[in-house]
Amino acid sequence: MAPFDTHTWQSADGLTLSARIYPGDPSRAPVLCLPGLTRNARDFEDLAGAIAPGRRVICPDLRGRGQSQYAADPTTYAPAHYLGDCLLLLADLGVERFVAVGTSLGGLLTMMLAGVDATRIVGAVLNDIGPEIDPAGLERIRGYVGVPARFADWGAAAAALAAAQGDTYPGLGAADWLRLARRVMRERDGAIVFDYDMAIARPFADDEGASPAPDLWPLFEALVSGAGVGRPVLVVRGGASDILSAQTAAAMAARAGVELITLPGIGHAPTLDEPPVRAAIQRLLGGLA
Repeated sequence: MAPFDTHTWQSADGLTLSARIYPGDPSRAPVLCLPGLTRNARDFEDLAGAIAPGRRVICPDLRGRGQSQYAADPTTYAPAHYLGDCLLLLADLGVERFVAVGTSLGGLLTMMLAGVDATRIVGAVLNDIGPEIDPAGLERIRGYVGVPARFADWGAAAAALAAAQGDTYPGLGAADWLRLARRVMRERDGAIVFDYDMAIARPFADDEGASPAPDLWPLFEALVSGAGVGRPVLVVRGGASDILSAQTAAAMAARAGVELITLPGIGHAPTLDEPPVRAAIQRLLGGLA
C-alpha cells in the first residue's frame, strides 16, 4: 500500500471528517477520489498507489463512513451535504483545480461539483453512474443498504460478500474477496461489521417515490463542457450494471471528449483496478497538467 497522510476537517454542522492524502507532485492538479454510497477511502488504495507520487491523491471518507464522524441527524446523509463537505475539504487543502474520480454516488457528486464551478475540474472519471439511473438498480440498493450484519471473523465476512456479490465480480478469487471485505468492513465490538453508519439508508429509503427524479443531464453537460471549456471525461460501465444502462452510457459517450469503457460481465460497480480501466485513467491523466 502506498504511504498516505490522514487529514481531518470540519463540516458546516460540526462533524470531524477524514481523508487520506497520498503525496504527489504539487505542481500538477491533484486527483479527488469520491466513493460510492456504502464505501470509503480504502476503495481507492490501489488506484492511488498507481497515481502517486505523480500527482497528489485525495480520498475522503464521506460523513458516516470510514474514519469520518457519524451524523447525529440522519437527514444530512444526502448529496447536498456531501457536496458541501467536499467543497470545505478542497478549501481546507487549498485546492483550486483538480481531477475528479467518482464511483456511483461519488460520480453524482462529481457532476454536482461541475454544476457549482466546472472550471475547477480539469478532467473526470465517472464509474458506473450517469445522468439517468436505472430504477431496478436503485431498488436493489434499497434492499441492502442499512441492513446490519455481523461476522465472527474475516473468513466468514469474505464468504458472505462472495455469496452476495459473486455475480457482480465473477472473476474474483478467495484472496480477492478477503481483500474486498477488508475495504468495506471493520472490526467493532468483537465482530466484523460494515464500515458505515446504518442510518445512511434513512433518507435514501424515505425518498422512494416521493418526487420525480431530477434531470441530471445539465450537470453532466457542465462536467463535459461547462463554462465553454471542454474537458476529458472517462465513463466506465460494468457490462452487467443495473445502475448505468447501455443506452445512457452510449448517450454520454456521444458527447465530444467522452470515452466509454464497458467491462463485460461486471456489475455495479467496477473496482477501477481492471487493467483496461487503469490504462485509460493513466491516458487521461497523461494529457492533463
